[in-house]
Amino acid sequence: MKYTGNQDIVLHGPPPLLPGKEYVNPGEEDQMEIQGYRINRVKQTITWIVIVLTVGLLRLVFYWMPHWMVMCTHDRCSLNLAEVVLLLDQYEQWFASQIENVTMDGTRVMVIGPPQVMYRKPVSESEDSPLSNGINQNEVLHESASFKIYRESSINRYFITKKVKYIWDYKNGSFHKLVGLEDGVSCSYFHQVKGLSYEEQIIRRILYGINSIRIHVTPIIALLFRQVLSPFYIFQVFSVSVWFSEEYYYYAGCIIVISVISITLSIYQTRKMQRALRNTIQSSSIVTVCRGNDDYADISSEDLVPGDVIEIPRNGCIMQCDAVLVTGNCIVNESMLTGESVPVTKTPLPNPKMTRDDSTVHFNTKDHARHILFCGTHIIQTRYYGGQRVRAVVFRTGFTTAKGELVRSILYPKPVDFKFNRDSYKFIGVLAVIAICGFVYTVVLMHLGEETVSDIILRSLDLVTIAIPPALPAALTVGIVFAQSRLKKQLIYCISPRSINVCGSINVVCFDKTGTLTEEGLDMKAIVPTLKNKFETEILDMSRVPKGPIQVAMATCHSLTIIDGVLSGDPLELIMFDAIGWQLEEPGPEETRFDMICPTIVRPKLPDVLQNAVANDSYMTATEEIGIVRQFTFSSSLQRMSVIVRKMDGKMFELYTKGAPEMVASLCRPETVPSNFQEILMGYTQHGYRVLALAYRSLPEKLKYAKVQRIQREQVEKGLEFLGLLVMENRLKPTTGSVIKQLRDANIRTAMVTGDNMLTALSVARECGMVDPDESIILVQAYPPQEVDIRQDAQIEYLYTNHTENTVTGSSNKFKETKLNMGNSRHYCFAVTGKSWEVLRQHFPDILPRIVCKGTVFARMSPDQKAQLIEHLQDIGNYVGMCGDGANDCGALKAAHAGISLSEAEASVASPFTSKSPNISCVPTVIREGRAALVTSFGIFKYMACYSLTQFVSVLMLYWVGNNLTDFEFLYIDLILLTSLFITFGWTGPYHKLVKEPPLVSLISLGPILSLVLHMFIMTGVQVFYYFNVQQQSWFVEYVDNADDDYTSHLNAAVFLCSTYQYIILALVFSKGKPYRKTIFSNPLFLGNVMVCLALCIWLTVYPTEPVAEFFLLEILPNMRYRCIILGVAGINFFLSLFLEMFVLDSKFITKTCQDFLDRVCCSSNKQSYLTLEEEIRNDSNWPPATTSEAGLAQAFQRLDSAFRSLHSQDDTDSLLSIESSESASLRSTGSLRKLMGQSYSNHVPVPETDKLVKYQDVKLDMNGGNINPAYEAEVHQEKITKL
Repeated sequence: MKYTGNQDIVLHGPPPLLPGKEYVNPGEEDQMEIQGYRINRVKQTITWIVIVLTVGLLRLVFYWMPHWMVMCTHDRCSLNLAEVVLLLDQYEQWFASQIENVTMDGTRVMVIGPPQVMYRKPVSESEDSPLSNGINQNEVLHESASFKIYRESSINRYFITKKVKYIWDYKNGSFHKLVGLEDGVSCSYFHQVKGLSYEEQIIRRILYGINSIRIHVTPIIALLFRQVLSPFYIFQVFSVSVWFSEEYYYYAGCIIVISVISITLSIYQTRKMQRALRNTIQSSSIVTVCRGNDDYADISSEDLVPGDVIEIPRNGCIMQCDAVLVTGNCIVNESMLTGESVPVTKTPLPNPKMTRDDSTVHFNTKDHARHILFCGTHIIQTRYYGGQRVRAVVFRTGFTTAKGELVRSILYPKPVDFKFNRDSYKFIGVLAVIAICGFVYTVVLMHLGEETVSDIILRSLDLVTIAIPPALPAALTVGIVFAQSRLKKQLIYCISPRSINVCGSINVVCFDKTGTLTEEGLDMKAIVPTLKNKFETEILDMSRVPKGPIQVAMATCHSLTIIDGVLSGDPLELIMFDAIGWQLEEPGPEETRFDMICPTIVRPKLPDVLQNAVANDSYMTATEEIGIVRQFTFSSSLQRMSVIVRKMDGKMFELYTKGAPEMVASLCRPETVPSNFQEILMGYTQHGYRVLALAYRSLPEKLKYAKVQRIQREQVEKGLEFLGLLVMENRLKPTTGSVIKQLRDANIRTAMVTGDNMLTALSVARECGMVDPDESIILVQAYPPQEVDIRQDAQIEYLYTNHTENTVTGSSNKFKETKLNMGNSRHYCFAVTGKSWEVLRQHFPDILPRIVCKGTVFARMSPDQKAQLIEHLQDIGNYVGMCGDGANDCGALKAAHAGISLSEAEASVASPFTSKSPNISCVPTVIREGRAALVTSFGIFKYMACYSLTQFVSVLMLYWVGNNLTDFEFLYIDLILLTSLFITFGWTGPYHKLVKEPPLVSLISLGPILSLVLHMFIMTGVQVFYYFNVQQQSWFVEYVDNADDDYTSHLNAAVFLCSTYQYIILALVFSKGKPYRKTIFSNPLFLGNVMVCLALCIWLTVYPTEPVAEFFLLEILPNMRYRCIILGVAGINFFLSLFLEMFVLDSKFITKTCQDFLDRVCCSSNKQSYLTLEEEIRNDSNWPPATTSEAGLAQAFQRLDSAFRSLHSQDDTDSLLSIESSESASLRSTGSLRKLMGQSYSNHVPVPETDKLVKYQDVKLDMNGGNINPAYEAEVHQEKITKL
C-alpha cells in the first residue's frame, strides 16, 4: 500500500533533480547543485569600492555569507569556463571552491583559451603506455573511471569540497567525484596487477593526492579572528565603543573581561577537540609495496595510491588504506567499523578466470566485503601458503576510504537547528525593531531640543545598546556552564556545551546493544542433551557433560584460533569451549601452518584426562584427540555453522553442526527430534536465554580426504541426528532496566539500533522493558525488486514475532499464513533489519516515516544506517539522543542532537558527551541537566529581555525631559544587580526525576509571549505611575537641563529606585523550580545574592548617606513616607508578578488549552510531524497488514537473505562461493527468542531438496583463497596423513 503522509514530513534523501540545473553526485546522499562563475574585474572593482566606503562592513557581511562575495564579484558561466564553483547541498548550505588546473607532472597552471585544447585521445593498444603495467587494454579501460578521465586529459582540472576531490570530465563536460578502483573494475584486474613502478606511482599521486586522513588543527590566531568576527562579538565591539565614547568605562571594562574569558574558553575547547580528533584518527606507517617482478620496497603509507600492491606483515598492522586481499588469509579486528572486537577472517578475492572462462565479474565493495581490508582496521595475524607473501591491492586512499567517510561524517554532520536558538534570534530581531523605534524617537526628540549632532548620535546609539543587551549571549551560557560542571562531577564530560540545552528537549533515545545495554560477554546457563528422542534433565554443571557426540560438538564446532598464544574468537564460542575444559592446538608456527600436513587438534586438558581415565565403551577414551579437518563457517543467511572432524583412531569423518534451533532441527531426521522440542525451547526463551542447537552425523567411509575439502556444505548438512540444546544467558547491565523504565515513564521513547542479530535484539528489548509485555512486535521485511523472467517490484511483508493468539499447532509442514485481526488493540511496534531498511529507503520513502515513527528495534544496521535512522527520526520532528560505545556508532553519535559515548576511544571524539561510567545511567542524568539548563536559558532570556525593556522604558521617559540615568546608576543596575543575579540564577540544579511533560522549547509560543508582554505591562505601569506621581508631590523640584549633564533630580531618583526592585522581582519570578529545576531554596548563592541586592536597594531608598548619594549622583527624596511607599509598591509589584507567572501563565488553561487552540486555528503546521503520523496510524485500522506464519522467523530471514543474494548472483561467480566464505559474522541464535515469536512449531521442518542444490565445479582450489583447515592440493597427500 502507498502512504501519503503529512505535507511537513521530510522524506530523507536527495531532493529531485530540477531541469536547467547542474549537479554533482546526482541521486546520491551527497547530491549538490553546482554553479560556475568567472571573475568580472568591473564588478570586483565596484564591490571593493563599496567595501571601502562602508568601512569594511560589507566585507564583514561577505565573511558571513561567502557565496554572496562570489556572486557580487563574478559572472555566472558554464562549468567548462568556470574559475570558481558554488555548491548548494540538500540542507541549503553553500560551499565555495576554487578550481585548480594541474598538468600531468603536477605543475599548477592558468588555462587561457578554449577547454578543448586540454583533451587528448586515449592511449591506444599499440601505444606503449606506462600505465598499462602489462595488463591487456580491456582491463586498463576497466581499472578506474576516474583514472580513465585523467589519462584522457593533458590538464587535470578539479576542485575540493568537504574533503572530496571532483575532477573535470572533458568528454562529458561535467565534474565527477574522484573514485579509486571500486567503480567499474573487474575482479580479475586485482589478480593481474603486479605492482606500480615509482614513476607510475608518482603520476597517480598527482591525481589522488596524499594517502592521509588529515585533520587540520586551526591556528589560534585564525580561531581568534573567527570568534571576534562573529555577529555577537561585532555587536559587543559596537556597544563597548559607544560606552567608551560616553566615558562609561566600568561596565565596558567588565564586558571586555567577560568577552575575553569567553573567547579564550571557546578557543581552548575547539583546539582540544580538534587535537583529540587528529590524534585519534590521523596515523601513518611504513608499508612494503611491490614495484613489479617481485621487487619490493618500503615506503611511507602516505605515498600509497590505488593500484599499489602491498604486503601485509606477518605480525599484523593497522591498515592505512582500503585494499583487496589477493593472496593469503588475514585475521582482522574490525571494531573500528563494526563495534565488535570479534576476530574476522578475510579470504582472498576469488578470481573468476579460475572458475569460468572469459567471465567478467565486476568488483563491488558490498558483495566482496569479506575480501576487503578496510582502513583503520587492525590486522592481527596473517596466514599463507609456505613462503608466499600475503598481498593486497590498494583500491581507495585518504578520505575516500571507509574510515575517511566516517571522519567526513564527523567533520560535516547534518546541521542541527534547535528551535530555542531560532526563536531567540527572532526575539532579538523584535528587540532590534524596538531599538530602531527608540533610535528614531531619540533623534527626533533631541533634534527638537536643539542638541548637538554628537550628543544625538551617542544618545541614540546608547539606546540601541540598552534595547539589545550585549550581555545576552554570555547570560544564556551561564546555565550551560553550571550544568557542564555538575555533569563533570558525575563523570560525564561534555566537549560541546551548546548540546546541553538541546538535551532538555530530547523525546527519543536510541541505544546500541552490546556493551551499552548488555554486558560484553555471555554466561553458560545449561546444556539439555537428548537420549533416544527425548530430552534429559538439564545439566547446569559443565563438568558433568557426558562424554560423547554432544561434548565433541562443543569442543570442535567453532572457529576459534590462537593469536599470540591466546585463544581468540567469537565470545559465544569461547564460553562454550572453555565450559568443557578442553584445549586447542594449532601445530607449527603460524606463518607456515598451511605447509603442515596436520589439522587443528582439540583434546581434553590433563585434569580431565586423569579424572576420566575410565570411560564407557560408547564414549571416547580420555586419551583421544580430535582433528578439525574442515570448517563451514557461520553464515547469517544459513543461521548455522558446521565442521568436519575425525578422531585419531576413527575410521570415518563426522560432521557437527551448531546454529539456530529451528534451522538445525530442519536438517535433522524427524525421528531424532524430541516431540516436546518446541515446549522445551519456549520454556528457555521466555526467560530471555539464548539457545543454540547441536547435531551431528557420520559421513560415509568411502569419503576420502581430498573429497572432504571440496564437498558442498549442503551435501553433508542433512540427515543429522539431534543432540540437544545449548543455553546461554546474555545478561543486561544492572542499571539497564531501571533506566529504560525511567525514560519511558517520562514519555521518552526508547529504541535499539544495533549491528547484532535481530532475534537477539528482540530478546534484549523485551528483557530490558523497551517493549511492554503486552506489546506486539511486528517484523518489517522489505524485499528488493527481483528480475528473473519478469520484473517483480519491491515488496513489504509484516510478520508478528510474538502474537500469542491464533498460533498454528500441529505437524503440518506446509507454509501457512494467517491474517490476524488486531481488534481494538493498537499497541505494537516495528522491528527492522538493515537489509530491509535499505529497501525501504530506496523503494518505500512514503512508508518509511511510519516505520520510523513506530520502530523500536533496528538490528543488523551498518554505521551509515545508524546515522540515517537518527536523521529520519529528526526529519519527523523528534529530538534524538544516541548512546553507544563503539566506533561504529560515531556517525549516529554525531548526527544525533545529543550523542553520549560510553567509550573513550573513537566514539568519544564524535560525541558531545562521554561518560566514564560504562552504563546508561548517564542518559537520564544528561536529560535532567539539559532540561534544567533549557529552563534556565528560558528564564534568563526572559529576564534579560525584560531587563532591557525595563531600562529602555526608564531611559525613554527620562529622555522626554532631557534627563537620563547616571553612569553609576547604570553601573549599579548592569553590574551589581543584573550580572550578579543572572550568574547565580543558573546555579540551581536539576529536579531529582524526569517528569512526563517536557519543557517548552519554543519562545514563539503563547506562554513566553504573554509572560513578556504582561510583565512589561506591569513594570511599565509602575514606572509611569512614579513618573507622574513624583511630580505631584509638594516637595518635587523640576529638572532643568544643563550643560554639565548633571542628571541629579527627584524624577531621576523616583524612576531609578522603583526600577531597581523590578530587576530583583523579575529574577525571582523567572527563577522557576519544580518540575525541571530544584527550588530556589536549594540555591544559597542566588538567595544570598537576592538578599544582598534587596538590602542595597532598601538602603538606597530609605536611608542613603550623603557620600553614597553623591557617588551615585542620586537625589535623596526628602519625604520618608514617600520612600516607604516605594517599598510598598515594590511589594505589590512582586506579588502581582508572582501570581501572574505561577497561577496564570503556568496554568494548564494557558499552556495547553489556549496553546492547542492557537495551534489548530493559526499554526497547525507547527504540530510535530511525528504527532501527526501517530494520529494517522491510530486512525488507520487496516495498517499494517500483519500476518503470522507457521514456518517461523528464521525462514523469514532466510527468504530475505535469499532475495538479496539472488539480486547480486546474476553475473558474479563469487556468489556461488559465498556459502563457504569466511564471513565477518559471529554466531547468533535465532532460537533464543521463541518467547518473542509466541508460535508453536511443527516437530520437523522439511529438509531442503537436494536436487535443487547448486553444483560446484570440481576445480583445483587456490591454497590462499579457500576456507580449508588445513589446505591440501590433491588426493596425493592422502597417504601422508597419519592416524587420519
